[in-house]
Amino acid sequence: MTTTIESPRTPARPAPKRGVNLEKWGWIYMRASGIVLVVLVFGHLFVNLMVGDGVKAIDFGFVGGKWAQPFWQWWDCLMLWLALIHGANGMRTLVNDYTNPRGAVQKILKGALLVAVVVLLTLGTLVIFTFDPCPAGSPAELLPSFCPAS
Repeated sequence: MTTTIESPRTPARPAPKRGVNLEKWGWIYMRASGIVLVVLVFGHLFVNLMVGDGVKAIDFGFVGGKWAQPFWQWWDCLMLWLALIHGANGMRTLVNDYTNPRGAVQKILKGALLVAVVVLLTLGTLVIFTFDPCPAGSPAELLPSFCPAS
């Protein structure tokens, strides 16, 4: 008695969509930014907490001295941008999961998320690149030690 087993049938697959797959690129961004953020955050923590006098040395002057160097400005700016966009992308995923895809609530939440991200990125970037720890006309006793005496 022999029994023949038919070959399995391949289910019909829908034709691939044309254009850019934003969900795929969002997924890739989350993985790539996560890896870069781990390096940036642990580097940030190491420099701020382990090098020098540790946590007791972190004050206005410490931040001012760090941000006087373009390397640390760009380090912190990259960390700000990656972390904020990474978090916003995660929130966007939650909004997609828990709201009606064609509903007004999803559009309002995504719009609010976009506005919040743009405002925070703009303000954060301005603070990093325009921060002046030695403002003109300030009393010398209030300025960090690295400011030139006026």
